[in-house]
Amino acid sequence: MSLPESARPVAAWLAARGHAHAPRLLDASARTAQEAADALGVQLGQIAKSIVFRRLPDNAAVMVVTSGDQRVDEKKLAAQVCAPGQKLGRADPDFVRERTGFAIGGVSPVAHVSQLVQVLDLSLFRFEQVWAAAGHPHAVFAAAPAQLALLMRARLDDVASNPLAPAARARALLRARAACVQCEPAGDPPSPCISVCRMDETSGWCVGCLRSLDEIAAWSSLAPPARRGIWQTIGERAAAPH
Repeated sequence: MSLPESARPVAAWLAARGHAHAPRLLDASARTAQEAADALGVQLGQIAKSIVFRRLPDNAAVMVVTSGDQRVDEKKLAAQVCAPGQKLGRADPDFVRERTGFAIGGVSPVAHVSQLVQVLDLSLFRFEQVWAAAGHPHAVFAAAPAQLALLMRARLDDVASNPLAPAARARALLRARAACVQCEPAGDPPSPCISVCRMDETSGWCVGCLRSLDEIAAWSSLAPPARRGIWQTIGERAAAPH
């Protein structure tokens, strides 16, 4: 079955970047997150729903991609994407189509016709695989949350209405960042440091980045594969019960 015209740019965009999962056309509509979950036979939270806001007064388009079982906390989002004097407003269907190239009900998180401010919510990292719209109400594509983050080049943060406690948010963010590092084997991984530098006496790890003193001291002299290994360890530590 051939893809609808509006989904073809998404298919081409993903193929050009070597993404392994091409858009899939569903028999039933995936216009809402619940419809998509029902059609795919997956959990509602595995649907990566795209929501567009209009930032005022600069008229920038702000896209949030979050789990289908979450709502966006606009105050938390505004704190991430708005400078003093800016605020978030409603994006009408014409604005969404103009800035993304897609109509509401099939807005893809990638392959937009203009540059957007993009945020990927940490709630998606609960799952190994999620599904996002591919430009048409019947078209979706699969990705690991880390793959989606890299494809979007989105900021990672907690903007869902079910808030995470500060410590839980910090660990969730580290898990997400570690997953992204493992998902992008080329290049030099970024430093895990987030300017906390306070060592926990019980674990022996930095409260902010979950590295040991030896790992922190060695970081600057390590080659990219070894840095990636430390990131993997950080992800494991962040995922462990505490």
